[in-house]
Amino acid sequence: MINLKINGLDLKVDKGTTILEAAKKLNFRIPTLCHHQDLCVAGNCRVCVVEQVGSRTLVASCATPVTEGMEINTNSLSVRTARKHIIELLLSEHNADCTKCYKNGQCELQSLANEYSVGDHIFLDLITDYKSMIDISSPSIMKDDSKCIRCLRCVRTCEELQGVHALAVARKGSEQKISSFLNKPMDEVVCTNCGQCINRCPTGALVERNNIEDVWNAISDPEMHVVVQTAPAVRVALGEALGFEAGQRVTGKMVSALKRLGFNSVLDTDFTADLTILEEGTELLTRLKHVLVDNRTDVALPLTTSCSPGWIKFIEHIYPDFLKNVSSCKSPQQMFGALVKTYYAQKRKIDPKTIVSVSIMPCTAKKFEANRPEMRSSGFKDVDFVLTTRELARMIRQAGIDFERLEDSNYDSIMGESTGAGVIFGATGGVMEAALRTAYEIVTGREVPFENLNITPVRGMKGVKEAAIKIEGCVDEWKFLEGVELKCAIAHGLVNAREIMNRVKTGKAKYHFIEIMACPGGCLGGGGQPIPTNAVIRAKRARAIYEEDMGKPKRKSHENTEVIRIYKDFLGSPNSKKSHELLHTHYTERSRY
Repeated sequence: MINLKINGLDLKVDKGTTILEAAKKLNFRIPTLCHHQDLCVAGNCRVCVVEQVGSRTLVASCATPVTEGMEINTNSLSVRTARKHIIELLLSEHNADCTKCYKNGQCELQSLANEYSVGDHIFLDLITDYKSMIDISSPSIMKDDSKCIRCLRCVRTCEELQGVHALAVARKGSEQKISSFLNKPMDEVVCTNCGQCINRCPTGALVERNNIEDVWNAISDPEMHVVVQTAPAVRVALGEALGFEAGQRVTGKMVSALKRLGFNSVLDTDFTADLTILEEGTELLTRLKHVLVDNRTDVALPLTTSCSPGWIKFIEHIYPDFLKNVSSCKSPQQMFGALVKTYYAQKRKIDPKTIVSVSIMPCTAKKFEANRPEMRSSGFKDVDFVLTTRELARMIRQAGIDFERLEDSNYDSIMGESTGAGVIFGATGGVMEAALRTAYEIVTGREVPFENLNITPVRGMKGVKEAAIKIEGCVDEWKFLEGVELKCAIAHGLVNAREIMNRVKTGKAKYHFIEIMACPGGCLGGGGQPIPTNAVIRAKRARAIYEEDMGKPKRKSHENTEVIRIYKDFLGSPNSKKSHELLHTHYTERSRY
């Protein structure tokens, strides 16, 4: 233990604790910009400087470990003056037209400028041509260099958490900037559109492409029938942007708000999450039969999930030889979009030309996914507009809706019913767990042998998880699986996806089924979720998802009565010809990116 004083107060902390962490224990907040709990220490913005008694210069509290007998002042005149000048220097190179900025009111630099009463700049404003510094080539991410303060959070995020390296530091000194490869537009580099850089950017230098006005225009058009779907992870995070504590479920209030916004039908992506399990589970069992019984060498195992568009773009770039291992199933969002303009239109007797399909997603990559050319199997663009959780919160505020006082409402019918298995898609390991609940029961006629259906080995925030389930007591149709140990792996965050794929590529591990989500924590930590996000917040959101699962009257996808009905009335059976036409792609379609 280390003894020290902070602002005259005695403190004892573990060796290796930084001054920043030590100050928090005494409830002293030291401002930061480059520091983030999910990332390694950088210490390059210097906003967190403090005074160390006996030291000639101020020190960065985020990067300086405590030492025995150290005395620290966090709020002396020299500290306040230095911080103010540092903030002014950052503002001198920053496009501070705040009223036009998407992050106005949520910008960390703006908050510090207000806190330290920064008025007229005492340093020369260096930026003159702002428009030339904005990259809007990506369907998911807008990059505005004029608002960048070079804290390097985005670079560290892309490198450490995702292992993508789409962003890097270019040039030196006053010419330094955050650049994509050879300064190419964002849609021409190895960017997965995951949006994790947005979640950690302290200013408006990186934000999602905004579709709010497009949706408002659709709602306002009396000729259009606007249908909205909501992803499972949105309901456990939306409240954070509207006055609730992290980890509170607001499903009913969210549905009420969407109805008040003017959507003609409010439906649930969890419905097609359940549908995905029937399609993907059937695909897995079929592949196992082809390999184990038919001895086919043209069928690829392990099967990997296809729900995460960030993961799909990652494998296209980094492991194209394994595209045949990816499930042919579209994501629940895209299945939903295809069915809205076919099955839903038929049931409601609506011309699909007049349907506008909107999705609320925790993910910026979903904007990219909706624009992919193969996502038009309905004969139209299957999903017209994608809004992030943050964008929905903004629309609710724009409409003047008092979200906290709303009564709960239920989803509308036809593609509005879901099970607990559909809900847990929002957490890492959730797709795997939902699939096992159904596949095991199909093969054995019995529930999966875990208490309350909770398959705990696939849960949790460990970056890579492995699990194995021995299949025993198979029904006649699946006797070839008797005694087979089904080997599974789960990864979240693309740096962990790389680890799993390298194991498979080198033959160090053999699996039957792999779930990969691009974002830390899975969808609940998506690039479109409320900011901030960190390990504590992700854990709270995960608990909320599993609580919703436990509260559902049905917790297995194959028990969803609306899913049963759509097969009977429209699709025929899982993996049928019609299912493949509407709900599946082929790996060659994905290889174009």
